[in-house]
Amino acid sequence: MTRPPETQTLPIEASTERPTLRTVAQATGFSVATVSRALSDDPRIALKTRKTVAEAAERLGYVPDRAARRLRTGRTQVVSLLLNTEHEFLGFTHEFLSGITEVLRGTGYSVTVVPDDIGEDRLDLVRNIMRNNLADGILFTRTECFDPRARLLMESGFPFVSHGRTDFTTPHAWVDFDNEAFARQAVERLVAKGRRRLSLILPEDRFSFTQHLRYGFLSAARAAGIEHEIVAGVTLDSPTPEIAEALRENRRGPTPHDGYICVGEVTALVTMAALADTGATPGIDADVVAKRASPIFDNIRPRIETVFEDLRATGRAMAEMLLRRMAGEPPEDLHILFKPGQPDWNGGA
Repeated sequence: MTRPPETQTLPIEASTERPTLRTVAQATGFSVATVSRALSDDPRIALKTRKTVAEAAERLGYVPDRAARRLRTGRTQVVSLLLNTEHEFLGFTHEFLSGITEVLRGTGYSVTVVPDDIGEDRLDLVRNIMRNNLADGILFTRTECFDPRARLLMESGFPFVSHGRTDFTTPHAWVDFDNEAFARQAVERLVAKGRRRLSLILPEDRFSFTQHLRYGFLSAARAAGIEHEIVAGVTLDSPTPEIAEALRENRRGPTPHDGYICVGEVTALVTMAALADTGATPGIDADVVAKRASPIFDNIRPRIETVFEDLRATGRAMAEMLLRRMAGEPPEDLHILFKPGQPDWNGGA
């Protein structure tokens, strides 16, 4: 009787089959559950174990099968962020995304960024995500007073968190910055410095934070009995040459503004350029108070006075809140209103 040839067990690395979690588990000696959590960067798994599993997965060419996971659980393990990339803050995307990813790390969720053009039909993006099951939850920015995206998501029971409040009576999850308090604070500071003719450029009227900024600015300016103007013909989203020209035009008139409140870093830089273009000296002919989210003004001279908005904390709060919504927590108590940070009133010194 002829002895059958001995079978040769090939090393795992040489297998032509697509590697799975079980493949990585066999290669490392850990359980499939431990491997799964380690690859999700779960902090409950020891760092040494996570590193060993990650190195094995890379060596084996393991790629997570999201389609299989979706079929098994009905979940995509994806969060969609609808992000308007044209923003009044220079570091908005970096800081905002950093906060979100810090929270999602170790949860198994990843975030996909979907550009949100405020000039287009903003519902199309939401419908596409829901129709094609592209995400388990949605984060969005530049919230409108009666935001159609919020309305659709609430009616559908789809988890979401908005950056900004709405005027709907139905509760939903939101994270916002107290822009009314910022505007009041800025007016009061400029008045304390002796400024009597204040200027503010607002976002478009449809956005929620426009209404908060307007109310804070107008009520504080009227209480102080000073001249004040919301610059007409331009918004925060206008091209910067148009904003600059509107500011220069006022300075050419008989009563130029002597105090400027800037909602973001971009507008503040344009305002400083307009002052320089018209021969005005910041701190002497006019003062600027700006909302900032980065240290950019620490490196610009002359320095201006600023109020800090922590966008990384905002991203963290929104991601944490969305995880709670996706876990089934009701939205009634899911909201945070961040107050303005400690103002830097020595910026102009």
